[in-house]
Amino acid sequence: MKKLKKFFKIILIPLILFLTAFLGIQIYVDSFSAPYITSSENAPVCDAIMVLGASVYANGTPSAVLEDRLRYAFDLYNSKKAPKILVSGDHGTVDYDEVNTMRDYLINLGVPKEDIFMDHAGFDTYDSMYRAKTIFKIESLLISTQNFHIDRAVYIARKLGIEAYGYPCEDKSIYNMEYLNLRESFAKVKAVIETDILKRSSKYGGEAIPIWKNGTLTED
Repeated sequence: MKKLKKFFKIILIPLILFLTAFLGIQIYVDSFSAPYITSSENAPVCDAIMVLGASVYANGTPSAVLEDRLRYAFDLYNSKKAPKILVSGDHGTVDYDEVNTMRDYLINLGVPKEDIFMDHAGFDTYDSMYRAKTIFKIESLLISTQNFHIDRAVYIARKLGIEAYGYPCEDKSIYNMEYLNLRESFAKVKAVIETDILKRSSKYGGEAIPIWKNGTLTED
């Protein structure tokens, strides 16, 4: 009996508290963001549309996840919901470049290069949003990313002071949704810690390049 009580105190109670907090954060982030999820028709006009980075292939083409984000962003741009598009992703090495891949794809769709801004240091969602506010001086934002990711992206943006709205792409089975949903649930915990507790800066700063200027200023 004593061993059972000891097990309950040492193992079971902390586990129950962890699971309660973990599930509570999922509900909190999702419910916070829900009012700001929109359709193309109902999306408000904003300063910019953001495409959050995802994997690109060695031949310089976007993955299926990234291609869908770009097409949804183009839909918003073509509907005149924002005059500029900010592509934010990982360009940490010469050999791996999400942002120029995104830019080239949008240019091929017909977006003028001066309307495309590149954030080469958007290494995660928090950094992308922080830099959108501090480097690109964005006050209002339409975010193009998958449904599984949209709540966290909107949550972070709004917590950092951006009037953000999410335009979610459809989740698809080819994305390996089991893995992505599991990863995202832990990422929401990280997001709450970063925005509500640590309130950290982005990994890299830099000179301001306001979104109302010419996107070619962000070319590398």
